[in-house]
Amino acid sequence: MTHPRYRWILVACAPLILSLSACSVTETISNFLSSTSGRSWWTEDGLIKTDQRVNAFMVFNFENIKQDMARGQGEYLDSLTTLMAVPPDRRAAFNAYAQSRYPLVIQHRSSPEETLLLLVEHS
Repeated sequence: MTHPRYRWILVACAPLILSLSACSVTETISNFLSSTSGRSWWTEDGLIKTDQRVNAFMVFNFENIKQDMARGQGEYLDSLTTLMAVPPDRRAAFNAYAQSRYPLVIQHRSSPEETLLLLVEHS
């Protein structure tokens, strides 16, 4: 029987899984669910810990975030800046920085974690 906290993940991820490349999504989600750090992201109630929201958002929305990085704007990049607590007056500069880092992310096939570290340096 599936634990209740994982059931909502599967339901929430279904559209993502269907809309993205099966290989990269399956690998990312598999790594997330099986990693020690992934398990430590959850409270006993099955909620994402406050200090892990950015990590979880990045993992689950990585393909959309990369698309927004390429454009230098978008709802996923906006949500990421909100979760990262980037001040509103610095968001345009952050988005421009994210866009400038997009070629590096693609060239090195960076993971969500590596990309987040790259972006945190500028937040």
